[in-house]
Amino acid sequence: MRILFISRAYPPVTGGIENHNAALAQWLPKYASVKTLANRGGKSALPLFLPLVLLQSFFLCGKYDIVLLGDGVLAPIGRILKFVYPKKKIACILHGLDITFALKKGFLANLYAWINIPSLRQLDLLITVSKETLRAAVRAGLPEEKCTVINNGVDPDTLTGNFSRKELAEFLDLNLEGKVVILRTGRYVKHKGVEWFIRNVVPRLPQNVIFVAAGAIVKKNTPGDTNAYPDCKNAVTELHLESRVKLFSDLPWKHMRLLFNTADIVVSPNIEVPGTMEGFGISIIEAAVCARPIVASDLQGIKDAVCHNENGMLVPHENADVFVRTLTELVEKEERRLALGARAKTYTEAHFHWSIISRLYVEALNKLMR
Repeated sequence: MRILFISRAYPPVTGGIENHNAALAQWLPKYASVKTLANRGGKSALPLFLPLVLLQSFFLCGKYDIVLLGDGVLAPIGRILKFVYPKKKIACILHGLDITFALKKGFLANLYAWINIPSLRQLDLLITVSKETLRAAVRAGLPEEKCTVINNGVDPDTLTGNFSRKELAEFLDLNLEGKVVILRTGRYVKHKGVEWFIRNVVPRLPQNVIFVAAGAIVKKNTPGDTNAYPDCKNAVTELHLESRVKLFSDLPWKHMRLLFNTADIVVSPNIEVPGTMEGFGISIIEAAVCARPIVASDLQGIKDAVCHNENGMLVPHENADVFVRTLTELVEKEERRLALGARAKTYTEAHFHWSIISRLYVEALNKLMR
């Protein structure tokens, strides 16, 4: 099978979709013939990339059995290719924001709802990254019979490493003797729950806890979720938690790996925010494969990423009492933390390794061809 894979989000820009598509571009060729057309210039390069990749696709499409689009932003290109090549199979990967963006206010959101959602209906296969994303897609009017679920994947080789506690202490510029470090990664957007966690959970945790958040700051005027970093920073200041909370933004990958491999506990305290959702929670499985114990909100796509008591612990979202109780127990019991982390690594590698996920893609695309 010959696949033309088009991705408008791709490294060196960092992010969930970028990392997902880069890994897919790396792993798919192990099981099929793949050509990747990728935008490596970020969102600012899209006005040039989109017409150029459409032109390239016109000439390349006939040489491939199937076209795979990296996310819903590319749906209009798929619709145009489908019009020109009506027998060509076109598939598209759908992340949470691919659906929820159509529900937001503003010109771009209205344009997306008017153009992209109808374009998605014309494609042959819609690959959602979680059951929750599938349900959201159906609520948005996409045909359920065209949808299938394939979760995000993880490659341990790009994440795990030998990092020391001393390196973590130097990076945080803290004396970590007797301390327990709780980590939250992911973009600074409201539904990730960082501000909520700082205000409602951190003050009630044992005094030896250090909370570290590390993620990308959403740029001004970027379509989609808005930047919540200032709110997180204000929460730290208002509650006088400067000695217990560290906020990092847009860290290089080497520092993210350091955090993934040395933090004591990783949390995903997502909250429910109208008009947005957690499509899957890729940062959770990234931490789990590094043998970190996970405590996460039992919410939306996170329930696909975390199997309770296997690669993490699910707790009721926005329930500060349960978060505090669960985390305090882990803070006080190092052996339990280590056992949960080891189990998380084993389970995550067995269910979310890219060698497994990429084969599921090939199987789904092969089925579409039959």
